[in-house]
Amino acid sequence: MSEITFTQTLDGVDWARLKTDLQADDFDNGRTPDELRRSFENSAVIAFAWDGDRVIGKARALSDGVCNAYVVDVWTHSDYRRRGVASRLMRLLAEQLDGQHIYLFTDDAEAFYHQLGYRPQGTGMGFVVGKWLKRL
Repeated sequence: MSEITFTQTLDGVDWARLKTDLQADDFDNGRTPDELRRSFENSAVIAFAWDGDRVIGKARALSDGVCNAYVVDVWTHSDYRRRGVASRLMRLLAEQLDGQHIYLFTDDAEAFYHQLGYRPQGTGMGFVVGKWLKRL
């Protein structure tokens, strides 16, 4: 393993390889490589962690640019966990969201986000309009 580096651009991302790595790491929600790319292109803030030419971590935030942001798609490859990768990704996002209330949803990482300063705030709710990813 080489040194882990961090970027906040889409430059060099191999979306097909990232999709394959997400599937292998049980963190795939069904998006195609192109849909995954478009999700990041349409985000307010993005961050990637790299080991050489391989993405080993990612995160993104949606934002109104004024007061509210929502963090999604936080992932660190299981081989790289507990090395500060996700913490750094989250800091990179937060640095670009000054003055905004940052929300997120987690099923199983409450302790991790709590140590970053996040606190429970009510109960989240949601639904999918139509079919997931507009597929037949």
